[in-house]
Amino acid sequence: MGRLVGVDLARALAVFGMYVVHIGPPLSATDGVASWVRYMADGHSSVLFATLAGFSLMLLAGRREPKTGLAGRQAKARIAIRAVVLLALGTAMAMEYGGVIILGFYGVYFLLALPLVRLRARTLAIIAAALALVTPQLSFALNSLLTEPVRQSINAYDPLHRLSDVGVLDLLFTGFYPTITWISFVIAGMALARLDLSATAVQWRLAALGAGLTVAAYGMSLLLAGKHALDSLAEDGPSSGGSGSMPPDGGSFEPQASMLLTAGPHSGTTFDIIGSVGVAILVIVGATVAMDRLPRLRRLAKPVIAVGTMSLTAYVGHFVAQSALSVTPGKSSQQSWVPLLMFVLGAIVFAAIWSRFFRRGPLEYLLNAATRPAKHIR
Repeated sequence: MGRLVGVDLARALAVFGMYVVHIGPPLSATDGVASWVRYMADGHSSVLFATLAGFSLMLLAGRREPKTGLAGRQAKARIAIRAVVLLALGTAMAMEYGGVIILGFYGVYFLLALPLVRLRARTLAIIAAALALVTPQLSFALNSLLTEPVRQSINAYDPLHRLSDVGVLDLLFTGFYPTITWISFVIAGMALARLDLSATAVQWRLAALGAGLTVAAYGMSLLLAGKHALDSLAEDGPSSGGSGSMPPDGGSFEPQASMLLTAGPHSGTTFDIIGSVGVAILVIVGATVAMDRLPRLRRLAKPVIAVGTMSLTAYVGHFVAQSALSVTPGKSSQQSWVPLLMFVLGAIVFAAIWSRFFRRGPLEYLLNAATRPAKHIR
């Protein structure tokens, strides 16, 4: 399978953005350019990661033209196996690192997106837009009904919740990356994968679309909700990704309808989804154009691109390395960026060396091996 270098670069940027959130100083301890970098990483990096997950799903199912017949059935089986593996891996990691792990959510996204893999780009885009308009309001209504006693009653019968405190309710409605609102990002990525990103006309149209979505969503939110409409909820509010979601510690937070007008990272509102998709499109198109038209930059960025080719390894690896090196996530008093820079440099060096000898990253090899039984599908 030919690699899409611009997409790999965007994937590396998403991974590094998540490094910023997990290892760098918190937003409250930054200012100036550092504050802007921290804010853009907060929420937007995980959204970019999810959008690219949808793109990757279509690489398996047939990017420009969907696979059909035997090849189509085997591709769907591979996607389903990957989903189960990611759900299991995410659950195992959540036992150690908590609900911030996105991999289990990926497994659910993939399973729910499976029936859509043969749809055209226009149809996928319409579905993503419709979900962005409807699901935040539905999430708000559902989360208003999911009081703490109700959640405890459901979680008592949930084996996933007993294992890792990230159960079915968290995966679907109340977690950091709830499927009900985040599935829009995956389907948007699937629509992008159906397009010819190397065509200049497509690049211009996508750039205009991304800019339009970003400006319209964030501008309208500021107009309707005031100057604090774009504030991040990751530190000061409910640290889950659903509109009006309950806080993970079961606190007394009460969802309010006015939150549906905000667009800050992790708010999970319609404005947040549309604006974040716009940002993701701009990053993907920008990375693609840069790699296509700036060959010198492409050569210089080769070690960074290598990180994008093994994003699962880079993502899981930074959690494992944090535990091994006893590096704790930044507290409100931390202002040093040195730990973050060391992790980024370490990932780049590892990926550059590994890619000289192997086609895939370590975990990518294992994930690919796990899907081999799909070839027996008839």
